[in-house]
Amino acid sequence: MKKLQNIYLIGLMGVGKTTIGKQLAKALQRPFYDSDKVIEDSMGVDIPTIFSYEGEAGFRLREQAVIQQLTAIPGIVMATGGGSVIKPENREALKASGFVVYLHCSIDKILYRTRHDTQRPLLRTDNPRQRLQSLLADREPLYMACADFKIDSGSLPGKTVVKTILQQYQAALEHNESIAS
Repeated sequence: MKKLQNIYLIGLMGVGKTTIGKQLAKALQRPFYDSDKVIEDSMGVDIPTIFSYEGEAGFRLREQAVIQQLTAIPGIVMATGGGSVIKPENREALKASGFVVYLHCSIDKILYRTRHDTQRPLLRTDNPRQRLQSLLADREPLYMACADFKIDSGSLPGKTVVKTILQQYQAALEHNESIAS
């Protein structure tokens, strides 16, 4: 029986993990964590600075340590960084301790949402669309392998996304209880 003590949000940058995560945490009256924000707070610098000094590989090691730390806390909602599923250790930690929700939306919607954002080092390229398409092609199988539930956060209103996730989470909890009894 899977542990469902936490809710984790995965998906590409710009799909709304932080926004939806905060709303879920508020509805459930649980603490909310954004793994990227935890990394920034612990380092005292932003993600682009970590990328510039340590590269993506260095950032991923820091991300892995933070995800291991946060998945050990019971009763939280966590938004993960878009590349958090790259490391198998992260996928295993997420799946072992929580209900994993894959938020997805169209590349057009992500480009619109991130158009003024300068804090996304992987979009610092001449062709952000091509970069996002490449990231999605690489990561979607990992998101799908990790997720308990997938929802389109680009075409549905935020309140509907939150309500649907809560319904799916409750159904998963009830399913676990019926197996245990």
